[in-house]
Amino acid sequence: MNNELVIDVAETEVTIALVKDKRLVEFHREKHAQNFAVGDFYWANIKRIMPGLNAAFVDVGHDKDAFLHYLDLGPQYKSLSEFCKQVIAGKLQPAGLPHFTMLPDIDKAGKVSDVVASNQKILVQIAKEPISTKGARITSEISIPGRFIVLVPFSNKVNVSQKIKSAEERKRLKEILVSIKPKNYGIIIRTVAETKNIQELQADLDDVVSKWVNCFENIKGATAPAKVFGELDRTSAIIRDLVNDTFHNIHVNDEKLYKELKAYLVEKYPEKASILRLYKSSEPIFEHFGIEKQIMGSFGKIVGIKGGGYLVIEHTEAMHVIDVNSGHRTKNANSQNTNAIEINMEAAKEVARQLRLRDMGGIIVIDFVDMKGAESKKQLFDFLHQEMSDDRARHTILPPSKFGLIQITRQRVRPEVNLITAEKCPTCQGTGEIKASILLEDEIENNLRYLIEEQNERKISISLHPFLAAYFGKGIYSKQVKWLLKYKMWVNLQHVMSYSFMEYHFFNGANDEIKI
Repeated sequence: MNNELVIDVAETEVTIALVKDKRLVEFHREKHAQNFAVGDFYWANIKRIMPGLNAAFVDVGHDKDAFLHYLDLGPQYKSLSEFCKQVIAGKLQPAGLPHFTMLPDIDKAGKVSDVVASNQKILVQIAKEPISTKGARITSEISIPGRFIVLVPFSNKVNVSQKIKSAEERKRLKEILVSIKPKNYGIIIRTVAETKNIQELQADLDDVVSKWVNCFENIKGATAPAKVFGELDRTSAIIRDLVNDTFHNIHVNDEKLYKELKAYLVEKYPEKASILRLYKSSEPIFEHFGIEKQIMGSFGKIVGIKGGGYLVIEHTEAMHVIDVNSGHRTKNANSQNTNAIEINMEAAKEVARQLRLRDMGGIIVIDFVDMKGAESKKQLFDFLHQEMSDDRARHTILPPSKFGLIQITRQRVRPEVNLITAEKCPTCQGTGEIKASILLEDEIENNLRYLIEEQNERKISISLHPFLAAYFGKGIYSKQVKWLLKYKMWVNLQHVMSYSFMEYHFFNGANDEIKI
C-alpha cells in the first residue's frame, strides 16, 4: 500500500488530498481565516437554559450559539468546574490536577438546570463544527489527542483501542501507561501505539499534559468568550493521525508551509521527515499528480464505478441516499445473480471511498442491485465492513433490510465536502450544464473497451466534433495509435461539423449507430 499526501496552498485556503495507491480517498479544505475547528477549547458563557431540551445554548464567540446537551457535560463536570474556579482564584496551579480532590459524578438522569445556570462561565470543547443552520455542538467532557494516546482529564481509567488485537500487547501498553500517568488523568491508547516503547509513550504523555496546563494558563487572563487552546490546523492534524509506515511522500507547493511541516515532522515524527517534498513546478500540483481529474469524476451526482455501473448520490437535510445502477453492462456468460454480486462489490468499494471523500455524515441509505439468497447479502455486508475498516470516523453498518437496503450511520463533525463539477456548456452558453469535459476522454475509452472486449465488435468508427477528432488523432503517438496497440483494432474518426463540442456517436462496420 502506497499512501501519499498532496497539499495545495492557495491564497485563501489549503486543500489536502490523501491518495492511496494513486487513488484519491480523502479530500479536505481549510480556509486560512478559519479559527473555529473540532478540538478547540473555549472559555465560554452560558446564554440560556432550555429545560425542554435538557440543554443549554452557549456563547463561544461564533455567529450562532453552540449547543450543549446535559449528557455532553460529562460525568465529572463538577470537578472540571471546581478546578477552573480554583485555578482562576489562584488557589491551585494549572499543573495541579494530580493534587486536586475529585468531586462526585453528576446524576446521569439529571437536569441541566440543576448543574449550570445562565451567564455562568464554562470550559467547553468543540465536538462538531457548525453545519447548515445549526450552531456548533460542544462538550465539557474534555479530551486532548496526541500521537499515541488521548488524554482524558478528571478520569483514572486506561483504555486500549479495540483495533489492537493482541491480548499480550494490550496488557503491555496498559501496564506502561498505568505506571507513568499522573493521578486524575485518564488515557485512551491509540492503535498507532502498538509496539511503541516506554520512552515514546512518556514523551507523548508529557506533550498532551503540557497542552492541558497551557489551556489553564490562558484561562486565567481570558474574558469569555475566548479560545484558550487551539487544536492543530487540519494539515498537521491529518499528518498526526494518518502518517505511518505506509506513507511514502508528502508533497506541498508552498515554501512557508513546507518549513512549518518540516519542523513539525522533525519534532514529532523524525523517522518520516525525509518523505516531505517541496513541489516547485509551474504545473498546478493537483494536475501533476492526476488529482484534478479524480475530483471532477468523484464529486458529481453520478459517479462511475468499475465495470460500467454507476452510483447516483442524492443529499437531503436528513440523510444521504445512494442508488447503485448496473448500467446494463453485464457479462453475458454470468448468471444474473453473479452479475449483481460483482456490480455490488465494486459499488461497495466506491461507497466506502465516497463517504470518506465527501465526509458524508448522519444517515446514509444505499440501494444495491437486487441479489438472491441470504449468502449473497451476507457476503456484500461483510465486504462493505472490510472496505470501511480504514474510515477514521465512527460508523455503524446495519445488515441488509428485507427491501435490500443497507443503512449506515457515520459520525458528522464538520460540513460535508460538496464541489460543483458541472461546467458551463460552450454550445448553449450557460442555459444548461454539461458534465466536466476533463472526463470525456475516459468516457469514450470506457465505451470503446466495452464495445470491443464485451460486445465483440469487429469494426468501429467514432463520429465527433472536429476539435475532438483532432485531439484523438493528431501526433505520432496519438490516442488512435494507443487504441490500436491496446485493442488490436484501428478506430476510424469521422469529423462532423454539425455536432456540438462534446457530442460523439459509435458506428459498426455496417455504418449502423451503436447505442450505448
